[in-house]
Amino acid sequence: MKKQRVVLAVMAAMWGAMLCLGVVQDLCGQTEKQPPAVGRAFISFRIGVPLWMSESRFRELLAMFDKYPGVTDEITLFTSATHPPLPLEEIQRRAQILKERMLLARRSGYRAGINLLATIGHHNENLANSLSGDYTRVTDIDGNICQGSFCPNDPRVQEYVRQVYLALASADPDYIWIDDDVRLAGHMPVTLTCFCDHCLAIFEKECGTKYTRPALKAAFVSGPLESRLALRKAWLQHNRNTIARLFRLIEQTVHSVKPGMPLGFMTGDRFYEGYDFDGWAEVLAGPGKAEVRWRPGGGFYEDSWMPGLAEKSHAIGRQISLLPPQVVSIQSEIENFPYQRLKKAAHTTVLEAASHMAAGCTGAAFNVLTQNDEPLDEFEPLVARIHQMRPFFDLLAVHLGRKPLVGIFPAWNKDTAAACDLPGGNWSAFNRFLSDSRHMFEIGVPIAYAPQGASVTLLSDDNLVAFSKEQILAMLSGGVYMDAQALARLNQMGYGELTGFEVDQVIAYDCIERFTSHPLNGTMAGRQRDCRQSFYHQAAFTLKKRDPKAEILSGIVNYTGTEVAPCVMGVFENRLGGRICVAGYFPWIFLHSQSKSTQMKAVMRWLSKDRLPAYVASFHKINLWVRKPEQGAVALALTNSSLDVARDVSLLVLTDKEQVRVFAPSGAELPIRASGTDGPYRRFVIPEIGPWEMRLVVAE
Repeated sequence: MKKQRVVLAVMAAMWGAMLCLGVVQDLCGQTEKQPPAVGRAFISFRIGVPLWMSESRFRELLAMFDKYPGVTDEITLFTSATHPPLPLEEIQRRAQILKERMLLARRSGYRAGINLLATIGHHNENLANSLSGDYTRVTDIDGNICQGSFCPNDPRVQEYVRQVYLALASADPDYIWIDDDVRLAGHMPVTLTCFCDHCLAIFEKECGTKYTRPALKAAFVSGPLESRLALRKAWLQHNRNTIARLFRLIEQTVHSVKPGMPLGFMTGDRFYEGYDFDGWAEVLAGPGKAEVRWRPGGGFYEDSWMPGLAEKSHAIGRQISLLPPQVVSIQSEIENFPYQRLKKAAHTTVLEAASHMAAGCTGAAFNVLTQNDEPLDEFEPLVARIHQMRPFFDLLAVHLGRKPLVGIFPAWNKDTAAACDLPGGNWSAFNRFLSDSRHMFEIGVPIAYAPQGASVTLLSDDNLVAFSKEQILAMLSGGVYMDAQALARLNQMGYGELTGFEVDQVIAYDCIERFTSHPLNGTMAGRQRDCRQSFYHQAAFTLKKRDPKAEILSGIVNYTGTEVAPCVMGVFENRLGGRICVAGYFPWIFLHSQSKSTQMKAVMRWLSKDRLPAYVASFHKINLWVRKPEQGAVALALTNSSLDVARDVSLLVLTDKEQVRVFAPSGAELPIRASGTDGPYRRFVIPEIGPWEMRLVVAE
């Protein structure tokens, strides 16, 4: 074991060095496949049935697009305006009309394809005019069903799906998109599915144990932790297999009609489904290795809560991180449902597309036009704004492309859903920690969505048990920031000598963090942070040193200024060379004061051993995405996530370049020379970034 830990420590050090040198390798030493270059953004519009069913209305749409040359490359036609599957006869009827409309689109110079809504169904809507009959509906673990969604393991549903895709492929589209109804969670009014008799019989063959629904429900949340974790992982694999079988059927059906036709899939965060995006992409490509496209998405339908924009970008970044490099056309879902123009500004819509490209997309699919048979006059200004933004989208695609992101990694993997609330019964809150961690990425530190790009790893309570012992050791050999619950879990698992601390007390009220005079606090020594436990109800976890080399960054006082505990946050360097920071007081939220954000940036830089690829050293609310350097080249994007103008943004970049080019969405380009250094970093000061605006920064 000692030899193994030494090897892991050496590997961690080599990985950090490779990040700095721009070498892309995985932890097994295998060189990753380099993604192909992207020449311009992939832009499409998704068009609702009322805008294409009428030929005259569709011609109006084409005329509007023609007024804005280059605003889109593709026109993608929905099969339905409602969310359950349609009767087969109606799909076959519409396929003939779709064929005619796609010919019109091609004559106008656009690629044209079909978006099937829906393959198995989303939820209960328009049931009187939707698929009915002797088909198995998706079923939750209590036996409840969704009338508008159907089990993909039912042979009768599979035959329906085969006939539907035969009809669509025969309409000769340039491509077919599978919508995000192909999932197993969120089929309202039920949540987690499918536990029908078909699915339970398949699971019995997969795991060797026969379960009734009540028995399986109990087994997920009872018994030894190891056994319930293993059972949950087995169920996630069952879900992966279910979707793979459906995709194999679709791939074989479509490619029997038109070999090589590109297939695309729309996703969101798919923890419960097992997040097998790389595996499903391979299935959709088929033995002929046809092109596969991806449309990552999530909920951000209006701009009444702007933090949701970056939160969706982070969800999209996770989705993209699992895609194989040959998936090049990655068009983010930009959806303004329910398509009422005043719900989301044109400025927000185009910024959203740019933000998702910063997180890894190579384009955008705009689902933003009316879903009614009505004139397009109210939507034309939005189309004009997208047209104005197109050159910036192309710049983002060229300079960012499919290059991997590097920075701080909020730890997750395909088995994260199995680990959530392992001791309890609520294992459906799959991304609580990932959602909370978004606050850290509003203070100007870079995010990574995969472990290969991590210069620091974030850990929270039981999400870490989704990882193997070898993976945990590798993390602890690098830089780790964790909450107290993760600390307790690691110590319980036998890693105490590598963490430096242990949890002492749990205090529920009236605690205020106070910074010590530690060098990492710098001029912020003595500052305080009151997160108002009486309002936000998070306990303070005080810490004790397990190792005398552990160092204290902050303690807590009460409202009289009296010390309550000397330590709620500290740092430690373990014998493997790993650097650890444990925070027991509001570790993920309320990081937005100058003192706390300054401390956090210093901590992240220390944890990374000066391998953060870039960060914003000034006091601004900024989201930052950085691509892996290649031969010294730098490419990053940053968004001013505030209603205030960000002036004199001090960007520190790990580079030897003396000048960067800064591109604004307006098309303006500003060369900026380094104004100094800070260790291995060069400082570039961006004079101004407007409220909720992005900048692309490039040094070649």
